[in-house]
Amino acid sequence: MAEKVKFLNVEKTDFLSTVKSRVDQYFENEGISRHANASMVFKTVAMLSMWFVPYALILTNTFTPWEMFGLAAIMGFGAAGIGLSIMHDANHGGYSANKTVNDALGYCLNLIGGSSSTWKIQHNILHHTFTNIYHHDEDLNPSGTMRFTPRAEHKPIFKFQHIYATLLYGLMTFTWVLHKDFVQLKRYDTQNLIKGSRGTYSRELIITIFSKVIYYIYILLIPMLLVDISILQWLAGFALMHFISGVVLGFVFQLAHVVEGPHFPVPNPENTIENEWAIHQMYTTANFARKNRILSWYVGGLNYQVEHHLFPKICHIHYRKLAPIVIRTAREFNIPYYDQPTFWSALKSHFRLMKKMGQPDVVSIPEAA
Repeated sequence: MAEKVKFLNVEKTDFLSTVKSRVDQYFENEGISRHANASMVFKTVAMLSMWFVPYALILTNTFTPWEMFGLAAIMGFGAAGIGLSIMHDANHGGYSANKTVNDALGYCLNLIGGSSSTWKIQHNILHHTFTNIYHHDEDLNPSGTMRFTPRAEHKPIFKFQHIYATLLYGLMTFTWVLHKDFVQLKRYDTQNLIKGSRGTYSRELIITIFSKVIYYIYILLIPMLLVDISILQWLAGFALMHFISGVVLGFVFQLAHVVEGPHFPVPNPENTIENEWAIHQMYTTANFARKNRILSWYVGGLNYQVEHHLFPKICHIHYRKLAPIVIRTAREFNIPYYDQPTFWSALKSHFRLMKKMGQPDVVSIPEAA
């Protein structure tokens, strides 16, 4: 990773302190916790059920291969739901005021094949701190297969990326369960990011290996022993499950930053951004489909990505009520609040931007706030 970028509040604004005090006042006036409530607990049970109930039904060996294929598809949506609605809040420390509860629920990611440890470094530290800054936000560096920012090197194949992007999103969680976590863990150790997050490489490696072994025992070994299916049938169900979860996760996270509107800031020669961190988040983040209650429930409130980036340690069930506060404050400070009205408008915006990014000379895409 390049030298750490510093944020300078050169305009001496008090946007962050103002919006924070208003949010604090909201919780005080309402007399409610910033963390999960009964509805969040219900959602947790529902999302885990979308994963474990179809799995248990498959193990009964009473369904046809096509029916089991459908159950695997439900597991795919369940895996994405667990990632979006449970482990995401927990690994940010927003699910509960109790660290032990957050840690335990954060390991739900390991349960579905990923790594809580590497995710927290990539997402909490790199993405949330250096949002949309190339060479710092790893979400902008998809291993040279796509181009999300004007600063990334252009390759001729990228002119087709708006066509093949969905396929690659569908492969995302495959890389988690196969090799990505180990590669990231080694890289983060080299960059002293594991030590910085109060962990050790040996401890995290042992946890990662143990998690993968458990995952493949209950996902591969047990079904092959109890269910009358061939390895090809298992592979087909496994592929469908991961493709669905990958596409869902890919779309939700891309619609928050890689759409028309948000900027891709370029640090100045002194490696600084001339904005306070909170204003930087406003320039690099977008919401979508805020009025869609069903979508918002399933994606863990991450369609309120602006509120999430400003207040990552607040449980997502509160974002809908916080949005008007953030909007009002942004208007007062003349700061943009990027917001697509629907999921489909945001998705179209993403693919339009992907098509532009695929061109060798990208124009009309803001690089700086």
